[in-house]
Amino acid sequence: MGLIKNGAIVEDTWQHVSEDGELPAGDVIVGLGRYTAERDALLSRDGKLGVKLTAEDQPDALEKDLGKLALVAIEFPKYADGRGYSTARLLRDRHGFAGELRAVGDVLRDQLLYMKRCGFDAYELKEGKDIEGALEAFGELTVAYQGEAGDSRALFRRRA
Repeated sequence: MGLIKNGAIVEDTWQHVSEDGELPAGDVIVGLGRYTAERDALLSRDGKLGVKLTAEDQPDALEKDLGKLALVAIEFPKYADGRGYSTARLLRDRHGFAGELRAVGDVLRDQLLYMKRCGFDAYELKEGKDIEGALEAFGELTVAYQGEAGDSRALFRRRA
C-alpha cells in the first residue's frame, strides 16, 4: 500500500495495530476504543502514537490529548461517505490539531485534492491504485473559490 505525504510518495514507518493485537516497537496507530481503554500505557510507551477514528467516532473524544498524538488517521469506509472530511476540518479548525492527519480506507485519487483542502497531509491509497498517477491530482486545480483548512477566506477576500 502506498503513502503520499506532503505531496510526495514516502515510506510508511507507522504500523496499524488491531484492537487486541500485540503492540510492536516503533510508531503505531491504534483505534479509538483501544486508545480509550489503554490510554496511559499507550502514552508512556516508546515510539510515536497515532489514533484511528472511524466514521462513527467523534473527534471531541481526543480533544484533551491531541497535543500528545503525532498522528490521527481518519477512516473512509467507502468512497461515498464524506464524514471524514468534516472530522478533518473539526480537528484542524476547532481543535487546532497540528500533527499528521492521514486519510485511510477507501481513499481514491479523485478525493485527494478535496481531502487536502480539509486539512489532510497524508493519504493511504486504496489497495491496487496507481500512487504515481494519484500525485497529479494535487495540481489539477490551481484556484478554488471557497476557503480551506488553514485559510478560510474565500477567493475574493484573498485577492483583496
